[in-house]
Amino acid sequence: MPRFRKIKDWPEDERPRERLIKFGEENLSDSQLLAIILRTGNSTKSNAIDLARTLLDHYGNLRALDSVSISELCAIKGIGLAKAAQIKAALEMGKRLLRQKTELRKKITSVEDVVNYYGPYLRDLKKEIFKIMLLDGRNKIIREMTISEGSLNASVVHPREVIKEIIRESAAAVIFVHNHPSGEPKPTREDIEITDRLVKACNLVGVRVLDHIIIGGDNYISFVDEGLIKE
Repeated sequence: MPRFRKIKDWPEDERPRERLIKFGEENLSDSQLLAIILRTGNSTKSNAIDLARTLLDHYGNLRALDSVSISELCAIKGIGLAKAAQIKAALEMGKRLLRQKTELRKKITSVEDVVNYYGPYLRDLKKEIFKIMLLDGRNKIIREMTISEGSLNASVVHPREVIKEIIRESAAAVIFVHNHPSGEPKPTREDIEITDRLVKACNLVGVRVLDHIIIGGDNYISFVDEGLIKE
């Protein structure tokens, strides 16, 4: 580890930016990558690496860092609005990359496709979000949207709102997705009841319900796999 405080005084092979160029981004630590985004420290006593380590020590990891707000980031000494915005922008780019990998395939072929699409956005939220993914007859994505934003404990979803969007987009199939902020994806009685109402409403207009997926932290549950929706 370099003994010099200022990164520009470090041996070239130890400077984050130079290491990335020479060895590739995959060979940098989280703190080194974050230091490149931050660019500078908070004073002559703390360089970008020090500040990056402070952030990671405080929040634990990049995923936890992603879940905090701009104002929470700015509460850390040395993080102003500009640095907070740089951090949030970089993390958002990572999430969009994961989503675009699914979008490039267009066609939804598995539960994992849906989880990869929504997981980065839903797994760490502090409130429930209920989304629908509208598909054509070949299971290609037409559109996805948020139907309801609820409290920590419940999300109110009205079948008429779902059907309205399905008809507007002339969708042939739909997938329901929502998160459990608790991290436990097991369906609640309310989840099962609203899914049953939604399936019945979709059946009336001839739209297939392919699944309802609940994301809780790093885990998820498929209603189809659990036998709660009959294919």
